[in-house]
Amino acid sequence: MELAKVTALMKATTLEIAILTGRIVLYPSGLYPPGLYRSGLHRSVLGSERRDPEAGAEASEDPPATLPDGGGGRPVVLLHGFVDNRSVFLLLRRALARHGRARVESFDYSPFTCDLRTAAEALGRRIDAVRERTGRAEVDLVGHSLGGLIARYYVQRLGGDTRVRTLVMLGTPHEGTTVARLADAHPLVRQMRPGSEVLRELAAPAQGCRTRFVSFWSDLDQIMVPVETARLAHPDLLVHNVRVSGIGHLALPVHPTVATGILEALDAGEAEAGEGPTGEGTASVA
Repeated sequence: MELAKVTALMKATTLEIAILTGRIVLYPSGLYPPGLYRSGLHRSVLGSERRDPEAGAEASEDPPATLPDGGGGRPVVLLHGFVDNRSVFLLLRRALARHGRARVESFDYSPFTCDLRTAAEALGRRIDAVRERTGRAEVDLVGHSLGGLIARYYVQRLGGDTRVRTLVMLGTPHEGTTVARLADAHPLVRQMRPGSEVLRELAAPAQGCRTRFVSFWSDLDQIMVPVETARLAHPDLLVHNVRVSGIGHLALPVHPTVATGILEALDAGEAEAGEGPTGEGTASVA
């Protein structure tokens, strides 16, 4: 392996360890109602909490105050990855708020969820509640890892394309990942394996799907094996893939360069459906 690649991998691994340490510290804050942790900026971004008993899912909500028509942009719903929670999006929430996105909510699904489809159905109910409360016809979704796969299933298989303008996915195993074989005991992990029934469903035709898909994938992602599995390739979908260089899987939802790319993707979604960039893009953070 070339020295430059070794150096880049070492830097990315060091950053992953630092981020993992921060995740462990912040993780408990995602286990309780957001109101217990509100202060300053969080007060404008986080809200009350509800639970969906069918999926063991929780969703933090903004206060039900009515914004001026069109104010604050489309609501944004965030979905974390496997065995994670909404605390992973602390920095992204701040970036979205600074960018004028006044409605940002997190959808938490339980690690005891046994079927990705169940979480996708619960996500649909949450999105309908958000639309009713805000008066907006559409929302934007941002999903990290498994969260991106849940969101994609909702959009492609459950009619969510009529309610979701842009879906941004970060390190999502579109073709499945072969990492951590011992974790196959968990049904959600098995659904992320290459050739799983869920992935076969997502590979099926999806003519007329109106949602715009943006998939960020990293060339140093040690969870996506191979790394290219996080690229979305589907002939019926409007897709823009963004290759990120220099960071790993855990850094995708917290790195400022990726956050900038997410904001740009959501802004591009303000155009009429079917517009905006497609194909491949790059974002170097090394």
